[in-house]
Amino acid sequence: MSVMPVLITKHSLYFVAMENLYSSQLIKKHPVLPARVMRMNTPHGEVFTPAFMPVGTRAMLNYLTPTDLTDNGSEIILGGNTYHMLCTPGMEIIETVGGMHQFMGWSKSMLTDSGGFQVLSLSKKGTICIIDEDGAVFKHPITGKIIHLNPQTSIQAQKVIGADIIMAFDQCTPETGGREAALSALDRTHRWLVLSKEQHEKNPYSLYGYKQALFGIIQGGSFRDLREQSTEFILQQELDGIAIGGEVIGFDMEKTEEIIDWVRPMLPDDKIRYTMGVGLNPQDLIDVVAKGIDVFDCVAPTRNARHGTLYYGQIVEKAGWLAFKNESENCRILIKKSQYAKDPLPIMPDCECYTCKNFSRAYLHYLFKEGLIAYFHLASIHNVHVMQKVCQRMREIILQNASLDPSTKPV
Repeated sequence: MSVMPVLITKHSLYFVAMENLYSSQLIKKHPVLPARVMRMNTPHGEVFTPAFMPVGTRAMLNYLTPTDLTDNGSEIILGGNTYHMLCTPGMEIIETVGGMHQFMGWSKSMLTDSGGFQVLSLSKKGTICIIDEDGAVFKHPITGKIIHLNPQTSIQAQKVIGADIIMAFDQCTPETGGREAALSALDRTHRWLVLSKEQHEKNPYSLYGYKQALFGIIQGGSFRDLREQSTEFILQQELDGIAIGGEVIGFDMEKTEEIIDWVRPMLPDDKIRYTMGVGLNPQDLIDVVAKGIDVFDCVAPTRNARHGTLYYGQIVEKAGWLAFKNESENCRILIKKSQYAKDPLPIMPDCECYTCKNFSRAYLHYLFKEGLIAYFHLASIHNVHVMQKVCQRMREIILQNASLDPSTKPV
């Protein structure tokens, strides 16, 4: 196979195979719903959607190893948030070890976050983050270190992180503040997108020679005209993929679905669609995929697990689509409850994860009550497995139903 030199750094001369590229392709559409299967190729592998991305904000998945993730069906993760990586360990250390893939020991595809969400969350604390028209100035909450985050520095940091998919720097739209706040965030997001793209196009490769895809983020809050305006602007930039962001996305699922319906008719078929922060519950994934979304990320599965909330239900087929259901309204169990102290059953009787195949609710209840680390590991394995199993079943049902529709052909 022929190779080409791509980048010279202080590390070495990097040679990259001709497959060092990013692409996305529509494979099948559901015959009735907007749901679809996409194939995404990155320099670190192939990803089929719908795909849930477990979140490693601080360069690790809490209580999970890369082997745990791959064993449970993860093909892509969100690895290393830009703001947190600038705080610690810092770009120098990440660069020295060869990027986030090497640092985390993760060999498959990776997306990283621009730090835009921290602009929203930390600006609420006033003294930690101050926003201006150029970007944001953060004060490290422990060391007092000043961090300047703007379109240029965010993209530069994401080049050092080395993720396969990087995000344009944006201002996540708050749900408070009304239309004025949404307009302000929209204007900044669009201006910062242009600057992010300019910085990225100076060299569309990571510091380690891998081709990176740049996604833009649709903002606009809960205002339809602003969401449509933002979508049109994003599409004009001819980016590799399209994200839908804002504080409301994933937090208010009814509004999230409504926003997707507003913008979906404008979106091209061949670009990945990403709802940021969706995945509090397994049903949330099913609902956004039914609306035409491809990928999503959320800290909730592992966070819920650590706090004793375990997903519990069945993936059932109804009218050509799926639902995650059980006799409980919220499809979860709280393992701390005394009713599980002597329960010999696994969390979910039909679940194939390592935890359910080997351990009882009684054992998990004991581990949780004692605060033992083994609980956090086993519980996180189960919750991530459930999310990936839901994605697997969605891919299967889309392909199964599409194959029965002669008008649906591979692109």
